[in-house]
Amino acid sequence: MANPLASRAGIVVVGAAIGVMATLLQYLGNPPNMGICVACFERDIAGGLGLHRAGVVQYIRPEISGFVIGALVRFFLGVFAMIGALVFLGCPWRAILRLAGGDWNALTGLAGLATGIGVGVLFLKSGYSLGRAQSQKAASGYLFPIFMAGLFLLVAFQVTFAEGGPIFFSQKGPGSQHAPLLISLGAGLLVGAIAQRSRFCTMGALRDVILLRDFHLMSGVAALLIAALAMNVVLGQFKPGFAGQPIAHTDHLWNFLGMALAGLAFALAGGCPGRQLFLSGEGDLDAGIFALGMIVGAGVSHNFAMASSPAGAAAFGPAGVIVGLVFCLAVGFTMRERAR
Repeated sequence: MANPLASRAGIVVVGAAIGVMATLLQYLGNPPNMGICVACFERDIAGGLGLHRAGVVQYIRPEISGFVIGALVRFFLGVFAMIGALVFLGCPWRAILRLAGGDWNALTGLAGLATGIGVGVLFLKSGYSLGRAQSQKAASGYLFPIFMAGLFLLVAFQVTFAEGGPIFFSQKGPGSQHAPLLISLGAGLLVGAIAQRSRFCTMGALRDVILLRDFHLMSGVAALLIAALAMNVVLGQFKPGFAGQPIAHTDHLWNFLGMALAGLAFALAGGCPGRQLFLSGEGDLDAGIFALGMIVGAGVSHNFAMASSPAGAAAFGPAGVIVGLVFCLAVGFTMRERAR
């Protein structure tokens, strides 16, 4: 089935929708005969930012922000992936590590992850695609790695700039708990190097099992679980049960649905969080945009009471998951190129 918005009928619908929305915006207060005018609205934004002093055309037009943000599908997949993950309290890797430590709450999270990826596989079978990869300038591929290198320098030199931020370091809680800096960096470099070359990906493992009955990547995921379980037993860190697990909650419904949202977003974006970072290190700017979306999604989750705590799902966490599922399903249905 052709992408519905790329068909003749689809483009007619898009044009009609723009016309209706533009006239409604005009009726609701936008200037006459200027319901949506990109040139005029960008001029108004320039005035709103003080780039000119024509007092009658100064306003930061939200329509223009919406145009850009609405087109950033990968970015918002990252945002909603993070919202879902923080409702569960962990990414796919942590879900496996939680299970290896005896946290049985991870079982519902992993079931949700598999369900979300399964839905994503159905979209893949029906021709879902975010578009063909395009070549890009080498310089653009360095942007996200340079950004990450900058973050490392901030933590290496404990840069705070001023007492009120903008860089902060936790004095208590999970943010204050960390391995020695060079050991953390060394572990990251090693994992990045070997995982990039092996194509290790938890989402890809489940996708390949469901779609192709291929267990190659799943063997790596199984090895992760077994090795972590063995190490937890040796180090005395294996504590089985549901209650009292570190940084976890027992709200099984939202554990399941949070990871279902994350799994669906990962499937639509083409990789789990780790895989997206490895791809960004290869110069894949799309993967970097997804990772950046996850960072922003973390801020949204904590600022708008969506991130869970050991007490359970936060006040607006369920709403964030529902909105995210609607968004991801809409992306899946509208970005199909052909039936297979």
